[in-house]
Amino acid sequence: MKKSISGIFKEGILTNNPTFVQLLGMCPTLATTTSVVNALGMGAAVIVVLAFSNLFISLLRKIIPKQVRIASYIVIISGFVTAVELVIKAYFPAINKALGLFIPLIVVNCIILARAEAFASKNGPVEAFCDGIATGIGFTLALTCIAFVRELIGTGALFAGADGSGGVQILGDWYKPASIFLMPTGAFLTLGCLIALVQKIQYTSEDRARRRRIELDAIDGGFHETLMRDPVTGRIVRRPALAEGPAQEVPSDPAPAEEPEKKEETETKEEKTADETPAEQKAEEKPADTRTEADEGKEENA
Repeated sequence: MKKSISGIFKEGILTNNPTFVQLLGMCPTLATTTSVVNALGMGAAVIVVLAFSNLFISLLRKIIPKQVRIASYIVIISGFVTAVELVIKAYFPAINKALGLFIPLIVVNCIILARAEAFASKNGPVEAFCDGIATGIGFTLALTCIAFVRELIGTGALFAGADGSGGVQILGDWYKPASIFLMPTGAFLTLGCLIALVQKIQYTSEDRARRRRIELDAIDGGFHETLMRDPVTGRIVRRPALAEGPAQEVPSDPAPAEEPEKKEETETKEEKTADETPAEQKAEEKPADTRTEADEGKEENA
């Protein structure tokens, strides 16, 4: 699948960063990040080598036999590394002295060979050139972040020269530099913390995007609780309030309303029964008394 230029840059710099995500090129990452200047010098060299080696490998991808493609890639890469090394020696001797052997070792850098094999040999020259620039920028950005932390904590200053002189003092005289950050131990600690931070940010952004996709699916399906898609404009709007919605038209259950009436009828019947009971008792008592008096009169006459 052919990728867009913006997608290539986004992947090379952020989502598929060669240092923080792919964990490639760890040797120059740990060794050349004692200062921001050294990191920028190393990153610029890698950008040039990556871009032009990808370009040439893409142009020659149909000519190079598959059996010798790795060897051919290394020959092309070594040619550009030699040219970059000569330019650095001629115009930036301090950087050449600080970086030392790591400039020639760009030839065997995993990042360059990986992009040549995975991307440049399978895509056109424009895409391959942009991929080289994007991956190089991502590598340079990672080196700069690591060097920023190490130099600031290790010396209290930034942008010191390749020979260690000069620089801008950021932290005052009260700060006691932690020289451990200029050692390999500090490089590993800084790299581990930054990788963890990048992974956390990436996980959070992916989780937010996933939730957004789920919410959009719910809106398009029509079963979101508070949002809906307007059928006329197609925009996402809030659902009408419950007082205005169709839920109000649903008839309520009449059973609870009839219960008080039944209670009232029951109470009325009980009251009537209570009122009638004494009268009936009186009616029954009177004949009983009359019969008793007549019997008594007959007994007296007899």
